[in-house]
Amino acid sequence: MKVVLSYSGGLDTTVCIPLLKEKYGFDEVITVTVDIGQPREDVEVAEEKGNRYADKHYTIDAREEYVKALFQLIKANGDYEGYVLGTALARPIIAEKIVEVAKKENANAIAHGCTGKGNDQLRFENVFHQYGFKVIAPMRELNLTREWEIEYAKKHGIDVPVTKEKPYSIDENLWSRSVEGGKLEDPSYIPPEEIYEWTTSPEKAPEKPEIVEIGFEKGVPISINGEKMNGLELIEKLNEIAGKHGVGRTDMVEDRVLGFKARENYEHPAATVLITAHRDLEKLVLSRREIKFKAIVEQEWAELVYYGLTNDPLFDDLNAFIDSTQERVSGWVKVKLFKGNAMPVARYSPYSLYREDLVSFDKKGIDQRYAEGYSVFHGLQGRIYRTMINRES
Repeated sequence: MKVVLSYSGGLDTTVCIPLLKEKYGFDEVITVTVDIGQPREDVEVAEEKGNRYADKHYTIDAREEYVKALFQLIKANGDYEGYVLGTALARPIIAEKIVEVAKKENANAIAHGCTGKGNDQLRFENVFHQYGFKVIAPMRELNLTREWEIEYAKKHGIDVPVTKEKPYSIDENLWSRSVEGGKLEDPSYIPPEEIYEWTTSPEKAPEKPEIVEIGFEKGVPISINGEKMNGLELIEKLNEIAGKHGVGRTDMVEDRVLGFKARENYEHPAATVLITAHRDLEKLVLSRREIKFKAIVEQEWAELVYYGLTNDPLFDDLNAFIDSTQERVSGWVKVKLFKGNAMPVARYSPYSLYREDLVSFDKKGIDQRYAEGYSVFHGLQGRIYRTMINRES
């Protein structure tokens, strides 16, 4: 029997290789690593380990597909309770690539290293089940602990990437880096500086602020400081620039799909700047009612992504609306980066609804006396209600 394993090269998925043979009776384990912008060395380590421990290994480059999905996320101001959805958005893309290999190899099943407590099991399996594959989840089915895995790996001569002293679980891709596990599971514990790699401590960030100009075309970022670049380059460059200023740290208690509250630590410098800039540009070009209704759409969009339900027809419907709103979201926004903060300080669009002649105190523009009639009726029902209540009391 043959099984395809979604493989990151970390402890959980590496332990799955011998487990799938010893506990589940598979003759052949095929590992698949999908590159979505994680560090090059991580991809190479996964490839080396896959070739060493598994019977066959695939490495698939899905960075362009992921960037395309991230562009849609930016249009939707993707944010779930303060989390910028980097891992959540990547999982269905990875799952689709795993399915492609499983079909090619005529596999009997697909396996993953997710636990029964997290969200990723649902995001992966929603796709796997869509194609009718049997799903094996050793971590969940065998109810394994991190400590047991470490000991099991040592007994099988497997390199252990974590220790009992630093048992962090790290997920990293182009958009975000998440760190969880160990003492971080205690929400009252202050994270040590050692967990951060993308961002400088705000206290140690440069004393001089830096202003970056982000150019947009139909909601998609296309340039930094006037220099056009592709999505992959732009995000990588902005991660570097903003990370230097300590921008993009999130320490939060998050509501997982299963109902658990979990403490999560994230780094996402480019995501913070791009979503901040994009939202600011929308305020300039979209109408008040578009912004109000889009906020409702964005919340539903983010929840579908977080739950791993991007194959739901509602997701296509929401994207159709979002794309329509982005036809005019072109221009630029200047963002000041300073000591962990990203603050919009200037913006421009040829589709701006802002009219200086209407709002300026120094220009006539419109006859202010026109507002008198509006003022008479503004709040009328509330005033009638208060008058009635006061009369009865």
